[in-house]
Amino acid sequence: MNFRRTLVGLAMAATALAFTQGAVAQSNYKAEYKMSLVLGPPTPWGMAGQIWADLVKERTQGRINIKLYPGVSLVQGDQTREFSSLRQGVIDMAVGSTINWSPQIKELNLFSLPFLMPDYAAVDALTQGEVGKRIFATVDRAGAVPLAWGENGFRELTNSKKPIKSPEDLKGMKIRVVGSPLFSDTFNALGANPTQMSWADAQPALSSGAVDGQENPMFLFTVLKMHTVGQKFVTTWGYVADPLIFVVNKDVWNSWSPADREIVRQAAIEAGKQEIALARKGLVEADKPLLKDVAGMGVTVTTLSPAERDAFVKATRPVYEKWKATIGADLVNQAEKDIAARKK
Repeated sequence: MNFRRTLVGLAMAATALAFTQGAVAQSNYKAEYKMSLVLGPPTPWGMAGQIWADLVKERTQGRINIKLYPGVSLVQGDQTREFSSLRQGVIDMAVGSTINWSPQIKELNLFSLPFLMPDYAAVDALTQGEVGKRIFATVDRAGAVPLAWGENGFRELTNSKKPIKSPEDLKGMKIRVVGSPLFSDTFNALGANPTQMSWADAQPALSSGAVDGQENPMFLFTVLKMHTVGQKFVTTWGYVADPLIFVVNKDVWNSWSPADREIVRQAAIEAGKQEIALARKGLVEADKPLLKDVAGMGVTVTTLSPAERDAFVKATRPVYEKWKATIGADLVNQAEKDIAARKK
């Protein structure tokens, strides 16, 4: 009888200790966590953050509350400072662009190699395979915890002047590009005049005609009504894609219980899958309804033939080879191998 009482007493003590430890651990939780995004809802990128935040709040019974900060407002709109601020703890969580973080993590330039990925199957072969694992290990070493992949999509070319069917058509044209030297190199190789600027600065520049064109995923064309800022011509050339990565600051991650970490991870994976479907909507179907919507705005949509696209591939090949060495030939070779073996 005494033995049974001892067992009961030990069990109660263990329960009390676990409860106390849980309470102490939860007391380290912030009342609110800051998530950085470049774009907010209703864009697929913004929905990635919204879905993730909602799932986490629901599944942790409100222990982890996340507030979205679109427009990279936590770093005054400077997209290239986002990863550094995440690592330093200014930002708790983010769904970030591989392009924007490439100045801090050179391996992320892989996805911006011109014409590396010919289709969505190629993107999936990289993010869901060996390359994706190696990229995540690199991001982890750089100071953040990567959890899942999302997608901003293939970046297509728009301008206010004329249809673009060959590198010669781009000569002398002022094109807004993101703050990555690789993008400047690519457009210089095509004879254009690339101009680096944030998207906040790009919109008035396009409106005034100070800049002729830009490149971005097609869903943004309709969301931002780019035809109203002079973008009357679209060329779908799929020259680069921009995967997104769901990440958490390391100190924040370590402050959570193992159970909550797993909830956050699984919520990120689910949100990523939903977001990728949103990003590809209207573009994976045979009739590509999103392009029909754009054409319905009075915009001329040009789809390159294989021969026309090949001219752009050849013109940018020196840039590809130059950056292959910077990114790491071994990683690029693995990517090329996985793309060649992909299931179409």
